[in-house]
Amino acid sequence: QVQLVEYGGGLVQPGGSLRLSCAASGSIFSIDTMAWHRQAPGKQRELVAAMSTGSSADYADSVKGRFTISRDNAKNTVYLQMNSLNPEDTAVYYCYAHIIAGAMRHPYDYWGQGTQVTVSS
Repeated sequence: QVQLVEYGGGLVQPGGSLRLSCAASGSIFSIDTMAWHRQAPGKQRELVAAMSTGSSADYADSVKGRFTISRDNAKNTVYLQMNSLNPEDTAVYYCYAHIIAGAMRHPYDYWGQGTQVTVSS
């Protein structure tokens, strides 16, 4: 089995920073795309940032210039550095990975359980 576990959520004041991390573990052959999504109360889940194995990054317009996604492929880990946070960034943040796993090397989408980020004064 494969698991994704997120770390780094918490409470921060407007203008502050947080760094999220997500580590994948299990019988992994390879990982393609890793990404961060978020879901605020009363809203649908949305893509925040994504990065392929070729280091090509995509960001939601609302976070461009403030958030940075990065990967450590040797550790099967993805990070999200969040700067200049505002109350509109408050949400549960979910890690996502497209992984080739198992003895038969099946491709599949995996999700973490989510970590709460709250921006408030």
